[in-house]
Amino acid sequence: MSMIANTKNILQLFTVIGFLALSSCSTKNKTKAEPNTDSAVVVTVATPSGNDQQAINISGQVEASQSANISTRVMGYITKLNVKVGDHVNKGQLIASISNNDIVAKRAQVDASIAEANDALQNAQKDYDRFTALYKQQSATAKELDNATLQYNSAKSRLESAKQMRNEVNAMLAYTTLTAPFSGTVTQKLADAGSMANPGMPIVTIEQSGSYQISAAVPETQINQVKQGQSVTVNIKSINKIFTGKVTQLNQSSQFTGGQYLIKVSIPDKEKNGLYAGMYANLSIASSNKVEVDTDAVLVPVSSIINKDQLTGLYTISANNTALLRWVRLGKTFGDKAEVLSGLGKNEQFIVSADGKIYNGIPVKIK
Repeated sequence: MSMIANTKNILQLFTVIGFLALSSCSTKNKTKAEPNTDSAVVVTVATPSGNDQQAINISGQVEASQSANISTRVMGYITKLNVKVGDHVNKGQLIASISNNDIVAKRAQVDASIAEANDALQNAQKDYDRFTALYKQQSATAKELDNATLQYNSAKSRLESAKQMRNEVNAMLAYTTLTAPFSGTVTQKLADAGSMANPGMPIVTIEQSGSYQISAAVPETQINQVKQGQSVTVNIKSINKIFTGKVTQLNQSSQFTGGQYLIKVSIPDKEKNGLYAGMYANLSIASSNKVEVDTDAVLVPVSSIINKDQLTGLYTISANNTALLRWVRLGKTFGDKAEVLSGLGKNEQFIVSADGKIYNGIPVKIK
């Protein structure tokens, strides 16, 4: 009997120990499942807005203030091309040379014609001086003096014609040596040494270094709200640069731009570092009139958008009060706000700012 009682006691003891072990594991799991609110990051949340905007939002492109296509007026083979894309050139620097043997030969012919015309003029002048003296002595007739005068004037005209022909040849010869019209950077090379150069066809393109501006088109429905000298907020997303420029030019005609009016926006010198011609920019021009935006549009601050590689997202709050990164698709930008096309509902909250670093799954607490 005592052995049976001991066996029962031992079984009861093992049962209690197993129950305590299961309770301990369950408690640990619950502790892991519940976030520690003491270490939660304090965040500020907001809901998307869709109000009217007090700004005109358009797209533009960075361009050089001055650019030139270097070409020639003569046809010939390119014998030298001393630059490549990306090279910096100074004003007057030799860019390319065109074969000019035929023009050099023509100049030699013209020089010979000038020498011949000059000799003929000297001979005609001697005859003119002789007949003038004889006519004064009444030893020559008026007809003979008239003939000598005619020959002299004709010789002068032939010499002047030959000299002008030489000027023409020299001008053509100058087009066989292409130089930089200003200091800048070579942005395009459209031919190589040995290629045939055709009149008017660009060989290289040069853009003035550091003289950038932004070119944009304003719809005709909004052009009356844009004035020269007006401040413009510029956002270049590719390099995460935001600055303020000014409208420096405003085209008064849209004849060749399909109802769009071109404007030029200056870029401050301190903001030109890192810019390249061709970069796209979003422009926001303050307007005294409200610019209508779709009331169903989901707008969020640009500062709250997360960029990872080619993806864009927003941090939202999960049911467990943790940060949840949600990928979204963006549309147009309206000043400091961006339109969310998909991925976020109009009434859903998202994290605008945080008092610490947040990442996917970290506990958060709403301020």
